[in-house]
Amino acid sequence: MNFVFISPNFPTAYERFCEGLHDNGVNVLGIGDASYDSLSDRLKNALTEYYRVEDMRNYDHMIRAMGYFTGQYGKIDWVESNNEYWMELDAALRTDFNITTGLKSDQIMRYRSKTAMKKYYKKAGVPAARYSQVVDLETAKHFIDEVGYPVIVKPDRGVGALATWRLENDDDLREFFHQIPELPYVMEEYITGVVETYDGVINSKGEVLFAASHISPNSIMDMVNEGVPVYYYVNKQVAPDIEDAGKRVLKAFDVRSRFFHLEFFRLTKDKEGIGNVGDVVGLEVNMRPAGGFTPDMLNYSQSVDVFRIWADMIAFDESRTTYSGPKRFCVYCGRRDEIPYTHSLEEIGTEYGANLAMMTRMPDALAGTMGNQVCIACFDTMRQVNSFVRYAFVPQKQIPPVEES
Repeated sequence: MNFVFISPNFPTAYERFCEGLHDNGVNVLGIGDASYDSLSDRLKNALTEYYRVEDMRNYDHMIRAMGYFTGQYGKIDWVESNNEYWMELDAALRTDFNITTGLKSDQIMRYRSKTAMKKYYKKAGVPAARYSQVVDLETAKHFIDEVGYPVIVKPDRGVGALATWRLENDDDLREFFHQIPELPYVMEEYITGVVETYDGVINSKGEVLFAASHISPNSIMDMVNEGVPVYYYVNKQVAPDIEDAGKRVLKAFDVRSRFFHLEFFRLTKDKEGIGNVGDVVGLEVNMRPAGGFTPDMLNYSQSVDVFRIWADMIAFDESRTTYSGPKRFCVYCGRRDEIPYTHSLEEIGTEYGANLAMMTRMPDALAGTMGNQVCIACFDTMRQVNSFVRYAFVPQKQIPPVEES
């Protein structure tokens, strides 16, 4: 089997996908813009060959790399980056080289376009926020007359909460249209809720091989745009209604042979026409692992190796490794360099050393969203999680209470 992995060196954890494939007997062929010498020894050992291109955004360069690998190794069986940024590139390469193991260019928009997602939520029977494509000020006002302020405006094909606005009044609306960049935007009614996810790996038969869930008590948009504390945690168990909604969404989108990251709101305030407090509402789907160090957190929380589970799915269409171990809450705290916290990283290490799973720095490319200083720890109870979060972020005050158990 010949597998082309796009940008196998970033993020760094993705070298473990390549390692899992290599151990399963797959030819792992890397394409990236980093020099070969800059790759880790671990990645070099996992790759059968690496082709460096000057610019990965230059499609001719990528075609040339794929053509070289085809000439050297025969037909390519898989192309994947597991990265939101390169999803359309992956699809284009599959289309041009007739690779049938993933989405092609005419299919990718149902996962990339936030408006296209809506009909699949409807098919799944999962409610979602009402929306309007942002055309002009008059159209926007008509929509706001229907749903009321506040509203959210975001790129139809954006990543996460980047370039997302919350409009509270007519002044905000006019300011948005004054600054709006030249790309498709969508406007949605505002949903008050906590984000819960359904993350995992699914095989070609539509069978979920592994799933877990993480919860973001703070607004992701406020984490990105307002600098509020970046923290979230992997739950010990997937809530039954999240699992039910997640599986229905996977079926509606006909998701196969992928890592998936589905986001839902759990309402904390009744929303007319949508649901009541505690109900699950669709937010968006992502056909790749959750960002940052979340895959590592899934491992720490569930005592598994999601990189190996994914590699087994690719090679064997099943998970061939059994796992046993405790299930714990795994919490992420992303601290920002510019904020003078009461407790230093050294003090956090001293106070919580037995619970810490990772202390490192987030790459600059992701730090705006995820914070600069990464502290990841595991606990048996939510009371311990809450204490850790408070200790890490003192004197920050934007942290809402989390139900303790």
